[in-house]
Amino acid sequence: MAGADKPLVVLFDVDETLVHTGGSGARSWTAAFEELYGIPADIGAHSSAGETEPQVARATFIGVLGREPSDGELVRIYARYLLHLAEDILVSEQYRVLPGAQDTLVRLGNEGVVLGVVSGAMEGAARTKLIPANLNRFFIFGGYGSDSPDRGELTTIAIAKAARLHSGLSPTQVFVVGDTPHDIEAARAAGAVSVGVASGKYSVEELTAAHGDHVLSSLEDPFPGL
Repeated sequence: MAGADKPLVVLFDVDETLVHTGGSGARSWTAAFEELYGIPADIGAHSSAGETEPQVARATFIGVLGREPSDGELVRIYARYLLHLAEDILVSEQYRVLPGAQDTLVRLGNEGVVLGVVSGAMEGAARTKLIPANLNRFFIFGGYGSDSPDRGELTTIAIAKAARLHSGLSPTQVFVVGDTPHDIEAARAAGAVSVGVASGKYSVEELTAAHGDHVLSSLEDPFPGL
């Protein structure tokens, strides 16, 4: 995979790859559960970094209420979560754009690379998290946790959308950038090139051990293929 010279499409994860929300997502999930069920659920106790939001919501629901949620219950939780997130993200004191993120997006755009989002967050949440940094303007399309709870499948969906912009696009011409082994596994499952970035909880060594095709210490490092 790492033999691809230059990407035609680059797909970016959001949380801890482009931005750090300062806990905005976790606070918003807690507020949604407390509002609906009177329980301030801690999603961190029921999920791990890199999981999709539908997985997080279901696991947290089962963990705190002891039963499977109905589809209607999940939809209500999603709706309250998104409303709380839209407010919290704008006042999150520790929100920040991660080093090199904006410069990398500008460089890739100048090189004619098509940019998309590939995130375990639901589309509304992923886009909301990019608002304070004004990063939505860089992305044409995306694949999200609302498309599939499986990261490999949602990455494949994003690549299929990219192929509508690039006729004859091969997955090997698509680079998937993320900060967790889940992102690397998803890229592999979709047949794309993985770029691990040690900007979150996982180190360069851990992302290398997960068999990332390329591993960067941060987005300040030279981007592969440029």
